[in-house]
Amino acid sequence: MARPRIKDVARRAGVSEKTVSNVINDYAHVSERTRTAVREAIDELGYRVNLAGRHLRRGRTGIIALVVPELDIPYFADLATLIITEAERNAMTVLVHQTREDRRRELAALEGFGSDFADGLILSPLTLTGADLRDRPGAPPTVLLGERVRPGQADHVAIDNERAAREATVHLLELGRRRLWVIGGKEGTEPGTAEVRSAGHRAALEAAGLPWDPAVLLRVENFRALDGALAVRRLLDAGETPDGLLCLNDQLALGAMRELHDRGLRVPEDVAVVGFDDVEGGRFSVPSLTTVAPDKHAVARVALELLMVRISERDTGGAVTPPRERVVAHRLLVRESSMGTGSRA
Repeated sequence: MARPRIKDVARRAGVSEKTVSNVINDYAHVSERTRTAVREAIDELGYRVNLAGRHLRRGRTGIIALVVPELDIPYFADLATLIITEAERNAMTVLVHQTREDRRRELAALEGFGSDFADGLILSPLTLTGADLRDRPGAPPTVLLGERVRPGQADHVAIDNERAAREATVHLLELGRRRLWVIGGKEGTEPGTAEVRSAGHRAALEAAGLPWDPAVLLRVENFRALDGALAVRRLLDAGETPDGLLCLNDQLALGAMRELHDRGLRVPEDVAVVGFDDVEGGRFSVPSLTTVAPDKHAVARVALELLMVRISERDTGGAVTPPRERVVAHRLLVRESSMGTGSRA
């Protein structure tokens, strides 16, 4: 059976092909009665819009690239799913690429992979510098995620990581915990997520009149459960006795809780644990994990909105607006791995 065409829809609905096109493209000046008739004809015939042809007429491929460090990190897997959903609403296809924190891969992505197959790019970088972001003539429209960026270099979407870490630390302090360590913490001037969250932890301690010691920042090789377990093992083997852990992602926190359990320490009675990201595993762990939950739906939606504006600006050749910063919401979800007041989930 031949694939139905736009003229078949027009004949079934009793309208012109131009009217069918107006309905497909959601133009405003079509009566609701006509719009309903056309949509019913589309459903009855099983007509499908030729997206490839539409994109070609606009000089686009209909593809955007999503570039993240690692897809097997649950946060990035969650985010990829949400961005794909948002892209589908904009009749776009998403190509997902992972960099494994490899600078060459991040630079290749920033330069459009050396081709014009993608209309735009959503990138979560870990190694790029300000100079990389400034000098990229002919690069595709780009929106950056995370903290590895300074304001004004490109459109950027993130939560307020410093504030989030302050709130998580205050929560631990309000429980009476004072021997706090930060798993995954880093100190430095580069605006990476670990550095920003570590600065928030320090700010909370200083605001409470408590001393700050950079030794409480426990660096890890990766941000996986094993790394969290190994960090706790090193801490306990050194004779330290924490009563609170701020883990800079949930995977680290889940690994830390397992090691604490294996060493005979109870969570939260002996050690309260807080993570970041609100991944599914933390909701079903025993105990369930207190976490800073970014609004991942908002990250995906805002990133797509910014990117579609940049793509349209490129297509029209008009004035280009300055880079925009968008901060999306987060909240502290207090679960069984810590005790106290807060938003329970």
